[in-house]
Amino acid sequence: MSIWRTLFGGGERAAAQPKVGETIEYNGFTIQAAPLHEGGKWLTAGLISKAMAGETKTHRFVRADSHATFEQAASFSLDKGRQIVDLMGERVFNA
Repeated sequence: MSIWRTLFGGGERAAAQPKVGETIEYNGFTIQAAPLHEGGKWLTAGLISKAMAGETKTHRFVRADSHATFEQAASFSLDKGRQIVDLMGERVFNA
């Protein structure tokens, strides 16, 4: 790829990849912390899943909250996952 394409937006940007953290069971749901590393900070993100009618449904969430360390982001991601379950329950899979 030419340097011009890289300098002026033609280059491909690597997508932020989640780093998997702790997984917990909460009110019949499984919540897994998976913060994203972006711009030198960690974003709140994770997966909420539940086995329903013979299949596992999964909802991925990403929030704009940023944290200095992976551990802080993972802990907050679990808290946010609990909050989503409390507010939406199984409706989270309808979005």
